[in-house]
Parts: sequence; C-alpha cells; structure tokens
Amino acid sequence: MQTLTYEYKLKPTPKQSQIFEQWLEICRQVYNYALRSRKDWVNSRKCQVNACSIKQEYILPADAAKPTFYSQCKSLAAAKQINRNLKVPHTHVLQQVLRTLEAAFVAMWERGHGFPRFKKRMRSFVYPQLNKVPVKGDKVNLPKIGWVKMHLSRPLPEGYELKQVRIVRRASGFYAMLTLQSPAEVPQAIPSGHGIGIDLGLQYFLATSEGYLIARPRFFVDGQRKLKSLQRQLKRKTRGSKESRRLNRKIARHHEYISNARADFHFKTAHHLCDSADTIFAEDLNLKAMSAGMLCKHTLDAGFGQFLNILSHVCFKRGSYFAQVNPNGTSQTCPNCQTHTGKKDLSERVHNCPECGYETNRDVAAAQVVMQRGYTAVGHTAVKLDEGKVNRLP
Repeated sequence: MQTLTYEYKLKPTPKQSQIFEQWLEICRQVYNYALRSRKDWVNSRKCQVNACSIKQEYILPADAAKPTFYSQCKSLAAAKQINRNLKVPHTHVLQQVLRTLEAAFVAMWERGHGFPRFKKRMRSFVYPQLNKVPVKGDKVNLPKIGWVKMHLSRPLPEGYELKQVRIVRRASGFYAMLTLQSPAEVPQAIPSGHGIGIDLGLQYFLATSEGYLIARPRFFVDGQRKLKSLQRQLKRKTRGSKESRRLNRKIARHHEYISNARADFHFKTAHHLCDSADTIFAEDLNLKAMSAGMLCKHTLDAGFGQFLNILSHVCFKRGSYFAQVNPNGTSQTCPNCQTHTGKKDLSERVHNCPECGYETNRDVAAAQVVMQRGYTAVGHTAVKLDEGKVNRLP
C-alpha cells in the first residue's frame, strides 16, 4: 500500500477564512485544556499524598484515573452539552486534536522528546474522514464548511483514494494537504547501475564520490539582515497595534520565504543526484548532536535532515536506490588503500595518504569511503579507485 501527500493552496472566501480561524482557536483551547488535565494528574503524583503542596500543585483524589485519549474523548462529548462552541467544529476534528496530544506523550515516553507544551497558536487541523465526493475539479469538499476552491497546481494521480485532509495556516494563506492512498504495492528499488556516495558538510553542502562539489547556500544568514531590520521596527511599535500586526505578518512571510527557498534547493539537488546516478549512498548522521554544537546555526540553516528525507523520497519516486551507512571515520580512512590516516583538523581540507600517496579533496575522499561502505552493505565488492569502475554495480 502506497501513501502520497499532495499540497495545494486554498482560495477560501472571507467567510470560510473566518471559519478556519475560529476552528483553529477552538482546537487550541481543547488541546491546552486536555494538556492541563494530564499535567495536573502528573503533578499530583510527584510526591506522597500527605506531603503535597497546596499552593503549588493541584490535589487530585488518589483514585483519579489517568487521563487517556479515550477518557478525554468521553469528556469532550460531555463538555459539548455545556460549551456550545465545542459544537462548531466537526467532531472528528476535535478528536484528532486529542490524538495529536496522545502522540506527543508517546513520543516523550518512547523517543525521549520533551514534555508537551501549551500552544499559543494552532497551525492546522485534520479531517480524518471526508464526504463521498471529496474533490471535484479544483474544489475540495470539507464537512461542515462546504466546497472550498484551491489552486490545482498539479492533477491528482489516478488510482488513489483520498483518505484525509489537513488544513494548514501559513503566513501566505491556507493550504490543504491531501493524503492519498493506493492499494497497489510498489516494489522497492534494488541497487543497480551507476552508484555514487555523498558527503554533507558546511564548507561545501555536498561532495560526491566523483569529485562534484556543491556550494552551501546561506538561506537564513543571507536573510537575517532583513529580519533584524523588521524586528527592530517591531520593537518600537505598540504591542497589539495595527502597525505591529502588519510587521508581524511581514516577518512571518519572510521566514516562510527562507523555508521555501531551502526546500526548493533541496529538491533540485536531489533530482540532480538522481539524474547522475541510479544508486546513492549517504551518511547516517547524528543530526541532533550536530545541531547542538558550536556551528549549530549554520547546521540548522543547511537543513541536512530535511535534505536526506527529500532525497529518500525523490529516489523512491524515480526508482533509484538510496541507503545510509555508518558515518564514523569516513574522513579518517583512505578510500584507495583503506588505511586509517588519523584525525584531521577542520582546517585541513586535503586528504593526503601517507601510505599510498592518494591525494584529493577531503570531502570527496569521505564521499568515496561512503560509497565503498554502501557497496559492502548491499553485498557487492567495490574495485580500486584507479580502475575507474568503483561506481558501477552489476
């Protein structure tokens, strides 16, 4: 079963935009209330019953059940009889808000994420079920809202069924993310044809095993000057005034422009790599550690995690094979004779092997090691570099 997500910009009427804003605010209130209930239960269990602080924590009965997704859904149904605003959004939309909160707690327990936080703004809501005819031409049918026009930038693929719709609010407007599902099984690509290895870095965004170097665009650093100017202007305005709201929208649009420029560069680079190779190997980087170091600002600006996700998706869409290998010691190994050359300083940008005399760019040498490790992982043996066939799979 294959799942795709297509994104389209909506063209809602002023009344529909007002409905979207109202639903997002109600979803935010439901999320924060449900989180407050869970947080109170957790805080009341931090110490013994006879030692709880009356001033700092809520005192809940000892037999009070732990709030769960199902219990909070029942509480939501009962709250609708008291609060009429809860009847305005679709029932499934509010249930999906509680499911999102449950997923945040599961991520905290299983993947080490932080404790969920209260939301100042809700940016999206989800329709898990749709009407019988969800899309007709360039319009999408949203329950309790009706037909909303959208910019059909590309046609919907045939043979796919629309499973859910997520309405997203951004600085440039509202967007619909359509989740499509097909029962057909798509075979995974196998390693074959022309193969390359890539190495990601900060001096060069990407280096390939064939010696191709791609400069790193500085999306946020280049746009930071304009952001500073806008934020200085905002600081001098009265909070909540018409001018401050205008500047806030301008700052948000500039942030979105930077994000779109970064994603566009990642997609174009991924397609360029798929044009030049049928098999691509990359490092399985510890992105969390990289984004916490001294160069964290430039690492986050490069967006290595987003690029690897986009590259994996583009390879799957175009039938290319993509895999990640162990990144440890790629810059300390000679790709020609496999000798461990020792740790290099960041200022040392040339690989020069003392054993065989092989000399090349440091990032290119690391990419060649990545390619060789990829060959080994898929069960093929790479020939020596000087034979000129190291990037060919049978």
